Order: sequence, then structure tokens, then C-alpha cells
Amino acid sequence: MAEHIQVTRSLFDEVMVPNYAPANMIPVKGEGSRVWDQEGLEYVDFAGGIAVSSLGHCHPALVSALKSQADKLWHLSNVLTNEPALRLASKLVQHTFADKVFFANSGAEANEAAFKLARRWALDVHGEAKQEIISFSKSFHGRTFFTVTVGGQASYSDGFGPKPGAVMHAEFNNLDSVKALISDRTCAVVLEPIQGEGGIIPATQEFLQGIRELCDQHNALLVMDEVQTGVGRTGKLFAYMNYNVQPDILTSAKSLGGGFPIGAMLTTDAFAKHLKVGTHGSTYGGNPLGCAVAEAVLDTVNTPEVLDGVVAKERLFRQRLEAINETYQVFSEVRGKGMLLGAVLNERYQGRARDFLLAAADHRLMALVAGANVVRFAPSLVITEQDIHDGMDRFEQAVAQVVNAG
Repeated sequence: MAEHIQVTRSLFDEVMVPNYAPANMIPVKGEGSRVWDQEGLEYVDFAGGIAVSSLGHCHPALVSALKSQADKLWHLSNVLTNEPALRLASKLVQHTFADKVFFANSGAEANEAAFKLARRWALDVHGEAKQEIISFSKSFHGRTFFTVTVGGQASYSDGFGPKPGAVMHAEFNNLDSVKALISDRTCAVVLEPIQGEGGIIPATQEFLQGIRELCDQHNALLVMDEVQTGVGRTGKLFAYMNYNVQPDILTSAKSLGGGFPIGAMLTTDAFAKHLKVGTHGSTYGGNPLGCAVAEAVLDTVNTPEVLDGVVAKERLFRQRLEAINETYQVFSEVRGKGMLLGAVLNERYQGRARDFLLAAADHRLMALVAGANVVRFAPSLVITEQDIHDGMDRFEQAVAQVVNAG
């Protein structure tokens, strides 16, 4: 008989590596944009598992896909292919610029594959001299050693010994800073269409278009990390579609699985062919369970109803935040697009995003931060108007609590 374990928050401190500091409450159940903890207290979820739960908690289409596939096949390895993986890849190819797909388990793994592909293509076609990767300060691309080095936050990559070389960082939305670094030695420019962890900072049209032109001039690949912005998050299937600027490689994860771990790298035939048999792989990447769930996510999200709904929900979020700000004067602006928004704290509240996060939790609202000065919202793409209003009522109470505490 299985041993009964008393699960409390203190158990985390006993048995888990201390690289996280989770909240004191432990969620046990979710439905839509509501979550319940061990005490039965109900929370409104504006965090979405950090832009992951694209259809909320326990969406019927996802539950059905998972249960159905669970009775058929779980894992095969890549010695064999499987039907869900092929269906999902076909749909991703059909609805994007891409011709080919590689599946992984996370955004970091998708980015790892993208960066390796860019280097491999450059080596095959242009030789060893062409290996430099240009990324941007404040960017985030994952926690593997390669992806965290390409990411533009040294505090995440320092302290683990020698870093992968030939990686440099320009300034986001500053084309001149890229021109100063780019050369025929550059194999790729890597960016998020909206910087997520860096503070919900959208690329300008001119910047993204300029980067595309620079990449073309210098024979470099444009890699777009759409781990946080992809699969409907901005009101288009992928954020590059808002700009009409096409990447050479695109990465996706988070919303793609709606809570089930899956990542994908998308690219064209010209570049895909450089990952020949044996050059890269993933034990679980493209497993039938993950692909079956992701296919259900894609089928549900990639509809005018859901994508147009994201745009309408953004308007409601912005209206409510504006009204709160008129009363309490805490934000300088609201940045972002669709269901990826950042309320930027004004000068009086610099560095205090975490105070607003903790106050929100006091009022049973799950929110996020993006750096020390931005409160981030990344809820379900299908969150109801009622849940938005309920959540915003709670957020208003949280703002009042921080303001009144001084």
C-alpha cells in the first residue's frame, strides 16, 4: 500500500532544491481561469502559468485529447514517428511560413535547437568564421547554458564557469546598436517580438523590418523566439504576423501545449536540411501525448472567434487598468499586445512590482512580474469577461493596499 504523505508548503523546503521560492498556498484544482488551493479558497488566474495555460485549466478539448491518447500510445522514441506528431506538424506548416518542424519539450529546448541549426547552417554553407550570434540585452531564451548565454541577463548565466562563445548583445529597438555589431561573421540575430522577462517591450515595426533587412544584407538568419508570444497570445497565431516580417527560424512552446510540456522549432526547407540524421535529437520530443494535446490547442486557438476575442479582451484589460490608474496613479503606461500585458510602475513606485504581486495574492488574484518595475498579465486566451472584471476588482484592492501602505 502506498505511503500517505502529508503535503504542506513546508515539505517543499525539506525535499526540493531551493532555487524557487513558491507562494505559501498550494493549488489543487483549476477550472477555466479559476484555481482552488488546499483550503478551498478560490483565486482568479491572470498569470496563466507564465503564459502557458492558453485555454485555462482543464479545458474540455484538451482533457479529451489527453484521455483519448492516453489509451492509445504514450511514447515510442524517435526511431519511429507517430500520428499526432505528423498531424500537428502538418497544421503548423499549413498555418505559418514554415516547411519543417522539430519537436522538443520546452522553449529552452526549442531555442537550443534553433541556435544549433543556425550555427550548423553557417558552418556548412559559409565556413567556420561565420558563427557569431547577436541577441539583445534584457532578452530571455531559456535556462540551458547555451540559451541562457544568448539571453541578455548576465545574472542568469554568471557563476557557472566558462560560457559558450561568439555571443554578443545589442540594445532592443535600437537598430544602430545592431549595425555596430553585425558583420559577415554573424550567423544569426535572435529576438523576441515582445520581450517578455525584459518587461513586456514590443519591437517597433521599423526595428523588426530593419533587422530583417540587415540579416539579408549579411547572410544571417533571423530567429524569432515566440515561446511567450506564440499560439494566439497577441491575437494572431504568431506575433510575427502582426509585423508582416518573416523569420527564418521560429520557436514555440508555452501556449502551444496549454499546460502540457511541448516545444517546437519551425523553419524552411533551405535551413532544415542542415539538421541531417543524427545531428540533433530529443528523447521525448514529439511524443504522442504532447502532440495530441498541442493539436487540440492549435485547433481551438486558431479560429477567428478565439483570436478576435483576444483583441477584445485586451481592450477590456486596458480599460480596467486605466480606470484603476486614474484613481491610484501608480502606472506610467501599459505595454504589450493581446493577453500579454505589462503595467509599468511610475517613478513613485520604482522597483516595487513584487509588492503588487504579493498584494494581489492577498486578494486571491494570481499575477506575474516582468522585472522589478512591471506587473505582468498573461491569462487564458479564452478568459471570460466576468473573470476579467472579478480579477480586476481584486487587483484594484491590491493596488489600494500597496498605495495606502505607503
